[in-house]
Amino acid sequence: MAAAGISPWSAYPVLWEGAAGSADSIKETLVKATPLLLTGLAYSFAYRCGLFNIGAEGQLYAGALAGTAAALLLPPLPGWLHLPLALLCGMAGGALWGGIAGALKAGRGASEIINTIMLNYVGLYVVSYMVTGPLRDAGGSLPQTAAIPLAAELPRLLGSRLHAGVFVALGAALIAYLLLHRSAWGYEIRSAGSNRRAAEVMGMPVRRNTVLVLMASGGFAGLAGWVEIAGVQHRLLQNFSPGFGYDGIAVALLGGAHPLGNILSALLFGGLRSGANAMQRATGASTSLVYVIQAVLIILLLCNRYWLAGVKRTIVARLVGRRSAEQSGHSGQSGQPGQSAAIDSKLGGEGA
Repeated sequence: MAAAGISPWSAYPVLWEGAAGSADSIKETLVKATPLLLTGLAYSFAYRCGLFNIGAEGQLYAGALAGTAAALLLPPLPGWLHLPLALLCGMAGGALWGGIAGALKAGRGASEIINTIMLNYVGLYVVSYMVTGPLRDAGGSLPQTAAIPLAAELPRLLGSRLHAGVFVALGAALIAYLLLHRSAWGYEIRSAGSNRRAAEVMGMPVRRNTVLVLMASGGFAGLAGWVEIAGVQHRLLQNFSPGFGYDGIAVALLGGAHPLGNILSALLFGGLRSGANAMQRATGASTSLVYVIQAVLIILLLCNRYWLAGVKRTIVARLVGRRSAEQSGHSGQSGQPGQSAAIDSKLGGEGA
């Protein structure tokens, strides 16, 4: 930040104020954290099965498209029915998009990394086609759909942009935790993630779980897309996502790929996004600096997990080796009992 000509001493306090300095700031942080939590869950759920779902962005767009189409095309329904149906359609759209990669992985052994990345672009351009063609708002000239019915919108909370989607995201995190850590299916998922071959030998349906896990993962991402439409945008727009699907990977990494850890990391990244706007207004700093901060956090996390962990193991091994050497030296100075014990042990082993 200093290299960009911005004083950190003036920028960081403003960043904090914009993220959590007032009730309005906290509400905005929650708004931005909601889709990040859901896309983080999408990556974490697949990761626990040993799968890398890089396609949350495409699944998010697929869910947003399916939910918006359901909201616009369903006949007039009461809110208690219209909203849940549109929400389920959003999840189904994301699940279908994730299931494509799952079927290719289970059936043909195709890399889910490559497939999900490619499906990101397919989902993005399908939505672009739909909002400029079949679903385009007839009364406007912008690439967007008509506004969804009020019955399909998520309720606003506390007279602000904060909406009920935050409770949907928290409920999804709780469900993901219970599925992964408190169910037999979750045991199968985590077993496949730890050792796929051993899980197969034990008779676990690894191929079937591959498809189901990527479908569930896509369902979380699709839910993120629909929540963003129903709670914030209220219509499907071209390129409405600023990269929630990709940022969800960072959320999952920082949260340890644990559903409950993702809540805290999503709040952190949501706060950074919310505070970035305030920082730009007050200091003129570009909001892209927030992405630099995110990258630094991920680098520090990886250093702690891999490099520093290796350093710690090396130090501990050397200390243990030195202590063993000192104990051997003391035993040799006291009449060589250590040597006698070693000989007795060897003789006893040969007799056995």
